[in-house]
Amino acid sequence: MPIEQRVISTGKIGARNPSGGVGAIKAAPAEPAKPKGKRKKLILIAGAVLVLLVAAAAYWFLLGPGKAASGATPAAPPAPKPGVVLTVAAVSVNLSGGHYLRLGMGLQLTADVATPPDPAKALDLAIALYSGHTLAEVSDPATRDALKAQLVAELSTAYEGEVMDVYLTNFVTQ
Repeated sequence: MPIEQRVISTGKIGARNPSGGVGAIKAAPAEPAKPKGKRKKLILIAGAVLVLLVAAAAYWFLLGPGKAASGATPAAPPAPKPGVVLTVAAVSVNLSGGHYLRLGMGLQLTADVATPPDPAKALDLAIALYSGHTLAEVSDPATRDALKAQLVAELSTAYEGEVMDVYLTNFVTQ
């Protein structure tokens, strides 16, 4: 009886066994394994660079020189050009304590005013503002300047921007 020869292999059928005979497995050249730590470092560095680029772009467009270039802030309207000065007749204003103030004004109108407005509003606002103050208050330069600034603001509102300043042409107390 012939003897059967059996080959036991752990590899594929027909592959060569490690000893070089029939059924030997040919080993593929092994690639050097990349360490996972280097790949993580590369991802972290790329992420940090991306964050820095986004932060720099945000600064440039929101706070830096790119803000002016983008036109994000509208320019302030140009200051009105002065026109003619409308002289208002002097009026006597009652102060407290039996004193009075003789007040004359000139209204500086803007250049775009075609016809001079009625000065009655200006007189009414001036009388309402100055009456009732003491002689010491209207004689004090700081208070006088504050009252004048308040009068300019009220006149600008009342005349819808046609009056840009007030000149006190007559200011006599008694």
